[in-house]
Amino acid sequence: MPLILAFVIGGYEDPVSRFQAMTALSLVFASLVLFLGITGLGRRFVIWLPDTLKAGIILGASIAALKRVFVDDAERFLLEQPIATGLACAICLIFTFSIPMQKLKERSRFFFMLGALGLLPGFLAAAIVGPLVGEVNFDIQWGILVPPLGEALAKVSPLAIGWPSQEMILQSIPLALIAYIILFGDLVTGNEVLRDGLKVRKDEHVDINLNRTHFSLSIRNAIMGIVAPFFPTQGAVWTGVHVIVVQRWKQGPKAMNSLHSGLASYYLMGLPFIFFLLPLLTGLKPLLGVALSLTLVLTGFACAYIAMSIPRDNASRGTVVLIGAALAFFEPWMGLLIGVVATLALVGWDRSPDPIPHDE
Repeated sequence: MPLILAFVIGGYEDPVSRFQAMTALSLVFASLVLFLGITGLGRRFVIWLPDTLKAGIILGASIAALKRVFVDDAERFLLEQPIATGLACAICLIFTFSIPMQKLKERSRFFFMLGALGLLPGFLAAAIVGPLVGEVNFDIQWGILVPPLGEALAKVSPLAIGWPSQEMILQSIPLALIAYIILFGDLVTGNEVLRDGLKVRKDEHVDINLNRTHFSLSIRNAIMGIVAPFFPTQGAVWTGVHVIVVQRWKQGPKAMNSLHSGLASYYLMGLPFIFFLLPLLTGLKPLLGVALSLTLVLTGFACAYIAMSIPRDNASRGTVVLIGAALAFFEPWMGLLIGVVATLALVGWDRSPDPIPHDE
């Protein structure tokens, strides 16, 4: 998002040209991803990468997520609501990843049902304790919210404000390439989380098809670029939710019959109510900082254990940490360059013999 906002706000003066630039970036990126999907180059690139570099990319996401919580945005969120945020993060980490808690959930139906609620127990704890310690102030409003879609489209859609110029399209190409590098990290992370789950859930066939992923991302970016361009949201994996769903899926068919039904229930049964029910929308607003920190902490924890489970020797583990730090603290292209050089020099091109199940 910082790269996109710097390009849009720093390069253009008025709202119309800024949204046109966002449209240009979305359409260029959609074309790039579509090309990589049609040719199969995107899939081949992911499979071709060595395990050490993949693990480094995932660990980079982990370090970057935790850095944002504890360093970059600490004054805006964590230090503003330290007790509520800490309590929510602790509860969700324990119910999601704790080995003693997993054993307790096997013996107690109460804890099993509580753990099945995903992020809700953490949010409830923050909502109850936050006002008591003066960190959360609720201003709940009642009613049904009707989003002003027509007004929004009239202000942002190229169908209403005009299409981007050829110069805007050419200027957006370098940033589209950088965006794909960032997206590539999400593809690797999302696939490795699923691979980790497939080791346990051998009863369900999950078709991980990277070409199809490229097609869906291309379609999504193209549609949003025409309707309501906001580039940073079109393709990033919601790692916290991804991990929560996969972790419960790993508990077996009794906890979640199918990965697809788990994902569908999370998005189709939860998010629409937040958009239209004003009490929910205004009630969650004071907890947005907690939600951001919670998502990033879960992302950091999950990416860390996934990344550190991939290396098979000490040289690989050290190289993974080096790559992760480079990706977290430098520009994406610089971090990736350091990662490639470090992998070649310290480990070699250690490709996995079974890179992605069901996608040979």
